[in-house]
Amino acid sequence: ILTVPEDPVLGDAERGLAMLEGTIRWRGETQAIEGCRFDATNWSRGFSDYMHSFAWLRDLAAAKDRDIAAPIAEYLMRSWLAANADNVTDAAWRGDLAGKRVLYWAAHAPLILSSTDLVYRSSVLNTLARTARHLDRVADRTPIGVPRVHAWVGVIAAGLLMPGGEPRRTFGEAGLQKALAGAFTYDGGSVCRSPNALADGIVTLSMLVKAYEARRIQPDALIGEVLAKAVPALQGVMMGDGALSSWQGGLPLCKVDMDAILLGSGVRARPMRQARDWGYQRISAGDTIIVMDAAPPPVSRLVETGCASTLAIEVSDGTHRLVVNCGGARAGGAGMTPVLAQGLRTTAAHSTLTLSDSNSTSVHADGSLGKGVEEVELDRQEAEVGSRIEASHDGYARRYGFVHRRSMSVGPDGREIRGDDVLVPAQVRRKGQAATFAVRFHLGPDVEVSPTADGSGALLRISEGALWQFRSHGGALVIDDSLWVDGNGRIRATQQLVISGEVPAGGASVSWAFRRAG
Repeated sequence: ILTVPEDPVLGDAERGLAMLEGTIRWRGETQAIEGCRFDATNWSRGFSDYMHSFAWLRDLAAAKDRDIAAPIAEYLMRSWLAANADNVTDAAWRGDLAGKRVLYWAAHAPLILSSTDLVYRSSVLNTLARTARHLDRVADRTPIGVPRVHAWVGVIAAGLLMPGGEPRRTFGEAGLQKALAGAFTYDGGSVCRSPNALADGIVTLSMLVKAYEARRIQPDALIGEVLAKAVPALQGVMMGDGALSSWQGGLPLCKVDMDAILLGSGVRARPMRQARDWGYQRISAGDTIIVMDAAPPPVSRLVETGCASTLAIEVSDGTHRLVVNCGGARAGGAGMTPVLAQGLRTTAAHSTLTLSDSNSTSVHADGSLGKGVEEVELDRQEAEVGSRIEASHDGYARRYGFVHRRSMSVGPDGREIRGDDVLVPAQVRRKGQAATFAVRFHLGPDVEVSPTADGSGALLRISEGALWQFRSHGGALVIDDSLWVDGNGRIRATQQLVISGEVPAGGASVSWAFRRAG
């Protein structure tokens, strides 16, 4: 290795300290370091990716005790080499994982190459060279989107950091240009519409920039341009607690993680309010932040676990979550069963309207999405009296003959949110098909809810926060159980407000309002 680039993103020191004590922890899963085998079959997909990408090196480095950390890193590296150096499997040699692995091996070379065992060091460096050759062949066959970016970044990093790598770097830069065009929208979002994937892409590009800097070579200007757009797009789906909102099965990554990612990117920007290509709308008024999904779901080939979340919202009051989506379908982890993951992808797992207990876009068991929302119409208005968004989707038009229209207005101080969910007969109305609706608002984990005496409202008490009043008209209001998957993949019990009723032939209309008391 010609030089050791800096890892611009700080790792999780708590996970690193656990490794110093002999245990790898990740989203509820644990693995003893002693006896760890990298051909294990009992790891979840997420934990397997964490291990085979060597992202754990960043967490181990965050523990800041190199004397203890280096032998642990070497032990795990020897285990990985024994299982995978001469055995190519998808779990270990997938293009995106191999690309990430080049970055982590290079940035944390002092941990894995501090040994005086020349045979071991030679094996590590030979495997790095083999990984580079592997990426030369598979980078352009890696699934389009952020995964392909990871693979091509690995090609470039290998070209920068290994002797005689100039031809490989040139080859990788050409491939990365095409991969970036297929991974990011014009306004900086990820084509798979996942904030988690966008964050992952920002991290990889930030690490690549550091590899260029370590060699004192100017990176391609396109990399900086993508980061300059991607960072405000990511900030646009962050809530008042500094963490992500939950979209397309992702986790609400916590403030510490988000701060590390944003700082590591080197980009300073304001959150994007309107990302029409990426599909998210943001309203910030007073202490209130609202994020709305205002686009069709991603194309199935771009994401394995897309969600039917069109027109759903999340709301925060200061650092408190008021309205959420269940999220977490892609989280992996110990408690995420396949049945639960499938349920978390449904429209009912999001804070929006469902018609006849069906999804606005079909959700298939194999992870793909089927027919449903094809078009979303959007109109946004800004004035001194506040912000207003009107949006509609056609996901129920062909099956049930209705278009779902959601309008929402927020005052300039953010203390009142008014909304309407309307089912409007489509141009082609299917006859003889009775339908029911349910408008759901999943509540944050720290919200205690109690119904009002008249049954058409509720009081929402935020633990160590404010009191909000909720009122609705146009359907029967009930309080039901729900869940929320937090930033560590833990499943937390919550509650939800559900407004339901019948849909006559002429359509239906539900009005609702959140009002901050005091």
